[in-house]
Amino acid sequence: MKMMSIASGSSGNCTFIGTDSTNILVDVGITKKRIQDGLRSIEIDFTDINGILITHEHIDHIRAIGVISRAYGIPIYATEDTCVEITKCKTLGDFDIGLLKPIEPDNEFTIGDINIIPHSIWHDAVDPVCYSLFNDGKKISVATDIGNYDDYLVDCLKDSDAILIESNHDLRMLQVGPYPYELKRRVMSDRGHLSNEASGRLIRSLLNNHLKAIFLGHLSKENNYPELAYETVKVELNDNPFTDDVKDFNLQVASRDCCSELVLV
Repeated sequence: MKMMSIASGSSGNCTFIGTDSTNILVDVGITKKRIQDGLRSIEIDFTDINGILITHEHIDHIRAIGVISRAYGIPIYATEDTCVEITKCKTLGDFDIGLLKPIEPDNEFTIGDINIIPHSIWHDAVDPVCYSLFNDGKKISVATDIGNYDDYLVDCLKDSDAILIESNHDLRMLQVGPYPYELKRRVMSDRGHLSNEASGRLIRSLLNNHLKAIFLGHLSKENNYPELAYETVKVELNDNPFTDDVKDFNLQVASRDCCSELVLV
């Protein structure tokens, strides 16, 4: 399996996951051109995409649904309530709502040779999910927009070979930053976003001897910066020493502006 973050941040999100025969996008919250440029960098075109997985209905995850659907007719998978909300979003323009394929949390489905399981998450959307994708004994997970996590989510994400996980904000920057009080409360709530420290604790619980790559994603532009997210998570991990068999993984920050490297697992 292969994975690349095309963009990740509070302004827009899109992740590519594929095999030799199946190609999937998780969220399309940036422009069609940026997604196309990212795909072309790994010699993939929109005509090669077999499905789009949507985590929830916020615009930084669905921005390009309309234009991509009108141009390419790619099936779009989301929970039923999320599908309803997508159809209400006027900024997407008209598109064939028959392309929307309702899914249910914890119910496995298949696109090509990739098996997919959506997992319920804590966020202020109608029915948000994260995803784990499986092929040939490998597992890649994408989990952002998480206000909180519990044993259920840890169990869902464990044993991943690669993972993109939220590291949205530095708590101190958020508290003293420019956001209005109510928005600060929302971000810090159980249905908001995961802080750098909380991300580090969650990652610590997911370490295993075959985890190859960890992307820190969905960073806030106003309340975080890449070096701070990286160092905070790294400190959290170093405060809890690993066993010898879980030291060999690549920790990196997914950029809002450019693609990551293509990771193979």
